[in-house]
Amino acid sequence: MDQPPTIRDRLFAVVTVFLAVVLLLPALVWRPRRARELACGWALGLRFPAEDLTGLTDGARAAFTTARTEAFWRHGQLIGLTSGHRDPAAQQRLFDEEVRRCGSPAAARLRVLPPAESGHVAGIALDVRPREGALWLEKHGARHDLYRTYDNEWWHFEYRPETHGVPPRRLPYPGVAEPASC
Repeated sequence: MDQPPTIRDRLFAVVTVFLAVVLLLPALVWRPRRARELACGWALGLRFPAEDLTGLTDGARAAFTTARTEAFWRHGQLIGLTSGHRDPAAQQRLFDEEVRRCGSPAAARLRVLPPAESGHVAGIALDVRPREGALWLEKHGARHDLYRTYDNEWWHFEYRPETHGVPPRRLPYPGVAEPASC
């Protein structure tokens, strides 16, 4: 069951919005056309200091940056990145750990894909937080070609521009093969 945001979460959100407003002036001086994006990025970088957007494809990074800027300034919603690109060795370690935990590769695939099949390795997958941010992205992400792809992972989104605004069929979990098209 999902827990509502704590007082601490709300306080962090208020402080982050305050910082973004304060940082808007220097951002306007530095890059007037990108001021809102920069101020948002700086403030969210302080709120979510461990996030790392390196390794994402240019399109995925731009879509995520644009989407969370919109979420922040238009809707007051904070979206942080928990995990983006992973190198193949890191993805393999995650898969191997899940195989050990679950007892078989087939069971592990319900939660973690091997490197050759992972959107994280391809640089198009984004694991986001908090839950409210993921809900916003699920509702509005299609405008940025960002889609929630698995029923069992509320946090997992993928950049899919090839769908041309039509959401890809959401799968129940990662290990399900894409349905055959007619």
